[in-house]
Amino acid sequence: MPELRQDPTTKEWIIIAKERTKRPHEFHRPVSQRPKAEYEESCPFCLGNESRTPPEVLAYRQEERANSPGWTVRVFPNKYAALEPEGTTVRQVEADFFWKMDGVGYHEVIVETPLHNRFLPSMDWQEVQAILQAYRQRYLFLREDKRVRYILIFKNHGEAAGTSLAHPHSQLVATSVVPANLRRKYEEAGRYFDATGRCIHCDALEAELRAKRRVVMETERFVVYHPFASQTPFETWIVPRRYCPSFAQATNEEIADLSVVLKKTLGSLSAALNDPDYNYVVNSAPIAGEDEEYYLWHLQILPRLGRLAGFELGSGMRINPAQPEETARFIRELDS
Repeated sequence: MPELRQDPTTKEWIIIAKERTKRPHEFHRPVSQRPKAEYEESCPFCLGNESRTPPEVLAYRQEERANSPGWTVRVFPNKYAALEPEGTTVRQVEADFFWKMDGVGYHEVIVETPLHNRFLPSMDWQEVQAILQAYRQRYLFLREDKRVRYILIFKNHGEAAGTSLAHPHSQLVATSVVPANLRRKYEEAGRYFDATGRCIHCDALEAELRAKRRVVMETERFVVYHPFASQTPFETWIVPRRYCPSFAQATNEEIADLSVVLKKTLGSLSAALNDPDYNYVVNSAPIAGEDEEYYLWHLQILPRLGRLAGFELGSGMRINPAQPEETARFIRELDS
């Protein structure tokens, strides 16, 4: 019989469709079509093509000259940015009813490597660490703009995940409003804290550790698990053990440990599913809530193994055809 499972951190219900359940190995995708060459002449992110992107705002490089070869990680504004830094956050009203404002914010690209075909699972952990350090450095810089209310770091890997360029890269969007679904998550955490005096994400982590069935990996500083009410097959959370509302507050030791954990986690998913398309998101508290006691930052990985259909689009409720207990066990056995 199918199950309805509630995500304790959002109160959203997820359908675990046992009658439609696939075995974990059945999600293995066809042969990967990722780039094979280290350099692609048409790719603006490749080494030597720096003039084809906006000027960099951050780069880790051996040479001092900006916007030239010699870099390992490079950050610049998105050429087709969703938001722009110029403008004001003053609201305006149209027809005495509709509210609008300037599209103020930042939209940046983090190019993770000079090599067109070097994806995160195949990198050294030090390379992954540099990417995470660039995330944190840009986060800390942009949060100083008083117009910024929320910063989201994310990665789209593969066409089904929404990427338009195959070269390994991530993105950062800093907005002047807190998006509604993120606000709901944060407000739910606040309600839980008001009722219990505890952090809901910390309690969810402890519950997953007690249950053990969905835990994939544990380290000194992080726990990796497939959440009880997973939205998609093989949804994976990487959660810090230390209470910390914002990714910007992660320590150098945590960044180093996370680089190893992230590399291994993505490597396991790649081996299990033959390099699936996926999104990952670094979830943090809104800027104004970074000093509160009820949100725990975490990295959420969502493999794109299916498509949303009419029921999901109309209801907002997800149908997951895989049990997280089974997918977590499959990954554990793969890694053992």
